[in-house]
Amino acid sequence: MISLAKSRFQTTANEESLTISKATSGKPSAHQQSILILSVSAGNGHVRAAQAITAHAEKCNPNTKVVHSDVMQFVPAAFRKVYTDWYLNLANQFPEVWGWLYRKTDRDRSGSWVDFARRLLERQCARSLISEIKRFSPDAIICTHFLPAELLAAAKKRGEINCDVWVQVTDFDLHHMWVHAGLNGYFVASQELAYRLECHGIPTNQIIVSGIPVMPGFRSAPDRRVCAHRFGLDAHRQTILMMGGGAGVGDMETIAKKLLAANKECQLIVLAGKNEDLYQALQAIALFHPNRLFPIGFTQEVDALMACADLVITKPGGLSTSECLVMGLPMVLINPIPGQEERNAAVLLQEGVAIRADDADALLYRTQQLLGNEEKFNQMKIRAIALAKPDAAKVVMQHVIDHLVHAPTSRGV
Repeated sequence: MISLAKSRFQTTANEESLTISKATSGKPSAHQQSILILSVSAGNGHVRAAQAITAHAEKCNPNTKVVHSDVMQFVPAAFRKVYTDWYLNLANQFPEVWGWLYRKTDRDRSGSWVDFARRLLERQCARSLISEIKRFSPDAIICTHFLPAELLAAAKKRGEINCDVWVQVTDFDLHHMWVHAGLNGYFVASQELAYRLECHGIPTNQIIVSGIPVMPGFRSAPDRRVCAHRFGLDAHRQTILMMGGGAGVGDMETIAKKLLAANKECQLIVLAGKNEDLYQALQAIALFHPNRLFPIGFTQEVDALMACADLVITKPGGLSTSECLVMGLPMVLINPIPGQEERNAAVLLQEGVAIRADDADALLYRTQQLLGNEEKFNQMKIRAIALAKPDAAKVVMQHVIDHLVHAPTSRGV
């Protein structure tokens, strides 16, 4: 194994695109395994899943060196634009177009002209990534996005890399772009996804129903009273948490006003994400609702805020809804992006852990009805806890490490 100082996977600690386990920094010892986790900064969920696995490894696997990196730092700027800004703009401003593209690429499968063009473009952009992987020489790689999974499956087939490659699916749905032969295994949210992978030809012994990894703070739920005091909330008051996704999309100002007007007793926490305009608008609204509306910008303390909440209004992203499940919180699902979020919503509705509202009026009515129906509300909490998989990150790391220990091969790249 080469010195990590020669690889671009080791950078300064303040770079957002990279997370390195502090407990295992430096060159690995002869007995220390190294694991590379690859995410893609198109949306927030893939990155958060990678961060969750990394955080668990840092805490529970001190003899394993774990590095998390964003694949986008190794591709040309034009390609990076397509996978980040272009995706967000298309999904948020033209959701029907994104939904059509999602369904078409899922249906066309291998062999279509769309699939051929996409693969050709991706592989042309893969050279720098493969080169850096060869220099870093990890024992195993975990992909939390389909892009590195596809690139590495092709690289393994060509004999360019020989390390273990695993895939963590980060939704309750399975798009065919996640599925590639020749990888070591898949971690999925449910038995249904395991069955669907089998239908795609993946062997049963390569599929692990792990759940979707969440940060350790969600697994060890913080005390509600302590967290409420920290944020200036009343721990005994009914509290709704509203999230619009990492980019803070959706007509959250209107929704906030209507919720506060309809329920004079509730507290409302609104996460604006990185949307500074929304945050400022909510701050202005909060002046008319003292001690009732609490706008929050981008934060790493979602676990503490969820500990204060009784109900969560959220987009049905795979990571945010998994966090709600682990915290035992019923959900009202809003603004699903056609495609993966629509399908996530369908699963969560079927499991009885969420209701859905497609406009502000429906949201207001259904939220009030749910909060007024104690029996249904409590049933949803019970179902959420039953469906949750709080140990997903632990399961992922344990399987990857066990495979390195018990199924040694001539690894290296």
